[in-house]
Amino acid sequence: MIEREIIKDKFLEYKVTNYIRDTLGDVPIREISVEKHHAGERITVYTSAPGLVIGREGANIKKLTKQLIQEFGFENPQIKIGEVEEMNLSAAIVARRIANDLARFGSQKFKLTGFRSLSGVMDAGAMGVEIKISGKLPSSRAKRWRFHKGYLKKTGYVSDFLVDKAIDKVTLKTGVVGIQVSIMLPNTPLPDKIEYLKNVVPQEVIASVEEEKKADIEKVEVEEKKDEVVEQ
Repeated sequence: MIEREIIKDKFLEYKVTNYIRDTLGDVPIREISVEKHHAGERITVYTSAPGLVIGREGANIKKLTKQLIQEFGFENPQIKIGEVEEMNLSAAIVARRIANDLARFGSQKFKLTGFRSLSGVMDAGAMGVEIKISGKLPSSRAKRWRFHKGYLKKTGYVSDFLVDKAIDKVTLKTGVVGIQVSIMLPNTPLPDKIEYLKNVVPQEVIASVEEEKKADIEKVEVEEKKDEVVEQ
């Protein structure tokens, strides 16, 4: 029974997330979290453009709240805006921005869009990034273009759980274009990374040992002089 409730809640969260993304359209969103509380449902939208989500005098928020009540039967949904510290380190936001640029400027400048996004991610401090754009760009035959820079894990635990990945799409005159973004965030722990310790022993300990050694040497010298005096 508990497993069914978990699956039910996750499926509801999935449907709410897709519904909000489709409703907001071109708004760059990193993620959407849905939590249940005794006072109602708490929905947090993490975005780099909070003004577009809120709208003038909160018009978009109010409209979205009514739609969620009608669509999913929520009693008292509370929509909050989450802060995104660095939008260039979010794969979902980068993919959405690429999709918006392709929709705005067309497929002729897709290379400029790819390299610009690549530079923005690396300038933000990422360890590595890979951007794949697939579709009829710019010819009539479908191709896959790959933009990459830095160091990026492709397999293993780091790739599955620590690399930020996102998939998006945009419909152009030539057809649907798919966008895949993978970002290795700064300070990602790597199992094969070796760090050399420069100061294994603190300088205070080294100084204390040197002083004790010097005192022992002076003590030995004093005792040797005493022995010489006694022999004379």
